[in-house]
This record gives sequence, structure tokens and C-alpha cells, in this order.
Amino acid sequence: MTEKSFVAVAKVEDVPPGGKLVVEVNGVSVMLCNTLDRVFAVQNLCSHAYETLECGRLRNGWISCPVHGARFDLETGDPINPPATMPIQTYEVRIVGDTIEVLA
Repeated sequence: MTEKSFVAVAKVEDVPPGGKLVVEVNGVSVMLCNTLDRVFAVQNLCSHAYETLECGRLRNGWISCPVHGARFDLETGDPINPPATMPIQTYEVRIVGDTIEVLA
């Protein structure tokens, strides 16, 4: 088992409030979301439709799937409404200076 470590993925200015940015972390598409005065990181994949979430609506701590409208809590990854029943992967985020880092 490999030890996890934080990986620098973007600058804070790249993800303004209300903004999203897709980055690659160890070969996985991860979406950074700036909402509720925080930056969250989730796998850029809906657990129901297996579609990317990058075109979904970002509001008050959740992201919606653009295909069927399933919403996911950005902190926990838990589904908020059907048709999704499985959570999405979340990643720990830290900001060091002006750099956003994700634990991967």
C-alpha cells in the first residue's frame, strides 16, 4: 500500500468563489469546487450515470450531475437526491500559501 501525500494541483486564483476546475491527480480526474468559502475536491464522476460532473451546477456546498440532476454533498460525497444512491469520492484539500493541494 502506498502512502498518501498532498499533491499541488492549482493556484487559489484558478478557482474563484463559485468556480470549478478539473485537474488530474495520480491519473484520476478530480474537480476542485470553491463554494461556502472553501475549496472542495471530488472525483469528477457521477456515481449514478458515470458522467463527468464538471458541467453540473455548483451551489451552497453541492454539485449536480448534468445528466439526471443527482446532487452530491461536496464535503462528504453523499448523494442528496435520487437517482444517485452511492456517494462520490472526496479528497482532503489544504491551501499552502497560494497553492491548492489534494491528498492523493
